[in-house]
Amino acid sequence: MSEEVNKKDYSADNIQVLEGLEAVRKRPAMYIGDVGTKGLHHLVYEVVDNSIDEAMAGYCDRIDVIINEGNSITVEDNGRGIPTAMHTKYQKSALEVVMTVLHAGGKFDKDTYKVSGGLHGVGVSCVNALSTHLSAVVHRDGKVYQQEYSIGKPSYDVKEIGTSEKTGTIVTFTPDDSIFDSNIYNYETLAARMRELAFLNKGITISIQDLRESSKDEDGKFPNEVFHSEGGLKEFAKYLDRNREILIEDVIYIDGEKDGVPVEVAMVYNNSYTENIQSYVNNINTHEGGTHLSGFRMGLTRTLKKYADDSGLLAKEKIEIAGDDFREGLTAVVSVKVAEPQFEGQTKTKLGNREVQAPVSQAVTEMLSIYLEEHPADAKRIVEKVILAARARNAARKAREMVQRKNVMSGSGLPGKLADCSEKDPAACEVYLVEGDSAGGTAKQGRDRNFQAIMPLRGKILNVEKAMQHKIFENEEIKNIYTALGVRVGTEEDPKALNTEKLRYHKIIIMCDADVDGSHIETLILTFFFRYMKELIEQGYIYIATPPLYLLKKGNKQEYAWNNDQRDRLIEQMRGNSPISSVSIQRYKGLGEMNAEQLWDTTMNPENRTLRQVTIENAAECDQIFSMLMGDDVPPRREFIEKHAKYANIDA
Repeated sequence: MSEEVNKKDYSADNIQVLEGLEAVRKRPAMYIGDVGTKGLHHLVYEVVDNSIDEAMAGYCDRIDVIINEGNSITVEDNGRGIPTAMHTKYQKSALEVVMTVLHAGGKFDKDTYKVSGGLHGVGVSCVNALSTHLSAVVHRDGKVYQQEYSIGKPSYDVKEIGTSEKTGTIVTFTPDDSIFDSNIYNYETLAARMRELAFLNKGITISIQDLRESSKDEDGKFPNEVFHSEGGLKEFAKYLDRNREILIEDVIYIDGEKDGVPVEVAMVYNNSYTENIQSYVNNINTHEGGTHLSGFRMGLTRTLKKYADDSGLLAKEKIEIAGDDFREGLTAVVSVKVAEPQFEGQTKTKLGNREVQAPVSQAVTEMLSIYLEEHPADAKRIVEKVILAARARNAARKAREMVQRKNVMSGSGLPGKLADCSEKDPAACEVYLVEGDSAGGTAKQGRDRNFQAIMPLRGKILNVEKAMQHKIFENEEIKNIYTALGVRVGTEEDPKALNTEKLRYHKIIIMCDADVDGSHIETLILTFFFRYMKELIEQGYIYIATPPLYLLKKGNKQEYAWNNDQRDRLIEQMRGNSPISSVSIQRYKGLGEMNAEQLWDTTMNPENRTLRQVTIENAAECDQIFSMLMGDDVPPRREFIEKHAKYANIDA
C-alpha cells in the first residue's frame, strides 16, 4: 500500500514552513504530551516517524535505533536523506529549516508524502528544541552533510564532511534534563514501540540496541532486538494472542484499498472473555477509537449476525444477541492510512474522518463473509462463542443490578470496611486499597483522616483474566471496590462504561506487602483496573505505594531503605569506622510489621512518600503482558519472571 512519490520532486522547495519554534521550551507538554517518561520516549518516536514516512513512501527499508551511554539516542535510516540544498524562502539549508522550524517538513507537501505518520507534525524540530545537543548527518547525492545544534540553535552552517555511496539520515540527540523529570530511557518501552511499527509496516526492518553499561545482561551482552514482519497485521494478531488458546484455525485477514482508503485488518478469536481491538491511523495508536473502529464493529456485527441467522444457529435461543457478544474473545488489529486525518477526543487520538467508516465496514464485511463461507467449522465455533457470551452477559446484567440495588438499599452504598475521609472534594481525596485487615488496621491508625480513606481487601481478589463477567460482578471484594469508588458497574450497552464524574477519589493507591504475595495481589488488582476500569488508568487516577524494604538502626539513629543498593549505601554511611554488625537491619515483609507512625512517615505522608503513577504507554503490549501473567499458559510466564527477576525484591 505504499504511495508512489516522484523522487526528483523531493527537493529543498518541498520543505514548507507553517510557523516558528518559540514556545516549545516554554510549554513542552503542549507539544509532546508531558515532561515525564512518556514525553521523554515520545522524542524518539518523533524522530523514528520521519524514517517511517520515508518507508511508507517506498524509499526506506531499514531503521536502527540505539540507546547510547549517557542516554542519548541515535536513529539511522536508509531513506533518501533530508534535503540540504538552499531553501528558496528562508535562504538557508533545507536541513536547517527542518531542524529549527516547527511544522516544517516534507509531510506538509502533498507531492512529497501522500500519507504521513506524525500526529501533530511537530517532528524533529521539537526534539531539537528539547535537546541539549543534536547532530544531523545526511547521506545524499553522493555526499555527507552535517549540522549540529545546541538547544535548537545551529552551532554552524550545514557543511559537507565527506563522500558516500549510500543515502539516509542519522540523528543523534541528548534530551535536556532541565526539561524532563527523568532522562533515563526504558529499553522495553522503546522496543515495544519498534516491534509495533514493524508489524504495522510490513517488510521494514527495525533494530534497537542498548549500549549502556548498566543494561548488560549476566553474560555481559548489550540488549538488542531486530524486528521484521512479512505478514504485517496477521503476524501482529498472532503475537498478541500467543498466550491464549485460539478458537479458530487461522487469522482472518484483509489488506487492500476501499474508496481510496488503504485498509488492513487482522482478527482472530480465542477462548478468553475479553475483547482486545487495537486501532491505528498512519501508525498512531488511536486508543480512543474513532470512525475506523466504528466501521470495523459495524461490519463485524452485521456480517456475523446475518451468518448466524441464515445458518439457523440462533433459532433456539430466546435471548437477544448484542454487539458486544460478537466481540467477546476477539483480538483484532485495524490499521488505516488517511491523507489528512482529523483527530478529536481528550488525548487527540480519536479519528473523526467520516469518510473512513464506510470503506472499513465494507472491507470487513467482504473479508469476513468469504472466510465464514470457506471455514464452516470455524464459523460454527464463533457463533457458539457468541451465544455463550450472550448468556453470560444476561447473567452479568443481573449481577450488576444486584450491586446497584445493594447501593440503593444501604443508603450511602459504602462498604462497611471502608474507613472514609471527611473531605468531600474528590480532587483532594485519596483512597488506599490495602491488602489484608491487619495492614488495613495499621493504615487506618496512621492515615490523615481529613483526606485519606482506607479500603482493606480480604486476601487475593478474583483473577478477572480467567473469569466470566457475571462471576466478576458477584465477587464481594470487586463489588466493594466499585461501591467505594462511587462509579457505576457499566451498562448493558457498554459493560465497562464508568461514570467517572461520580468518582469519589482522584488518587486510588494500591498498597501491598513488599513480598511475592503482595506483588501477586498488586498484579491482580491492576489486571482488574486494566480490564474493567481502564479509563481510571488513562486519566491518571491509579497509583502504587512503595513501602520501604528495610529499617536500619544504629543507636538512636534510624533510616529506611527502599531497595538493596540504598540499603548498602546507608549501611556504609551509618557504620562509619564501626563494624557492619553495629547496624541492625530489619527486613519488612509486610505492612503489618510497621507501626502506624512508621507507615505514615514512609508510605502515606505526601511530604515523604513515593507514589508510582500507573500509565498505559502501549495498549497492545499491556494486553499481551496481562494475558501472559494472568492466563493459563505457564512457559511464557516462567520465561518472563526469569528475565525480570533481577528487578524484583524476592526473598529466598
